[in-house]
Amino acid sequence: MIAVMEESPSSRAVVPELSKKALHPLHQIAESPTHKLVLKQWLKEADLVLRRISLKELQLTAIRRDITFLYCSFFSLHSFLLLLLVAAHSSNSCHHSWVPCICSLACSSAIGWAVLYKTDVETHTQMMLEREKEDSVLLMKCVDELKTKGLDFDLLKEVDALRRAKSLRVGARGRTVVKRWSQRYLVSGVLIAFSCVFFALMWYLLCS
Repeated sequence: MIAVMEESPSSRAVVPELSKKALHPLHQIAESPTHKLVLKQWLKEADLVLRRISLKELQLTAIRRDITFLYCSFFSLHSFLLLLLVAAHSSNSCHHSWVPCICSLACSSAIGWAVLYKTDVETHTQMMLEREKEDSVLLMKCVDELKTKGLDFDLLKEVDALRRAKSLRVGARGRTVVKRWSQRYLVSGVLIAFSCVFFALMWYLLCS
C-alpha cells in the first residue's frame, strides 16, 4: 500500500517563493509590473538622452565652426587693411587716417561681439551636453543594476540615489562655468589688445 503524503499549507507557500527566487532577473522583472514599468521608462528615457546628445554634438560642432570663421575673418580683415594702407601710402594719408581707423574699430567691435555671443552659446551648449552625458551614464548604470538584480533591486532607494547624484552635479557645474567665463573674457581681451596694437601700427605707418 502506497502512502500518500499530504503537503502542508506552509510548504505550498514556500515552493512558489523558491521558484520565484530561482528565476532569471529578467523573468522576475517581467512578472513584476512595477519593475517592468520602471525598466521601460528608463530605457525610453535613455534613448531620448542619446538622441539629445547627438543633437547637442552637432550643434556644438556648428558653433565652433562659426567661431573659427569669425577668428579667420578678424585676422583677414586686419591683414587686408594693413596691405591696403601700405600700398596706398602717400604724403597726405595721415590726414585721412581716421577713415580706415574707424572702419577697423567698427569691424573689430562687430566681430568681437559676435565672438562673445558665439562663445556664450558654445559654453551653454557644452554644459547641456555634459549634463546629458552624465544623465545617460546614470540611467544606464541603473538599468544594468536592475537587469542584474531583478526583484532584489530596491526601486525607492535607487531612484532616490539617482536624484541625489543629479543634485550633486550643480556645485561642480558652477565651478566649471566660472572657469569657462574667465577663458571667454580672456579671448575677448586678446582680440581687443590686438585691435589696439593694429591701430597704433596703422597710425605709425601713415604718419611717420
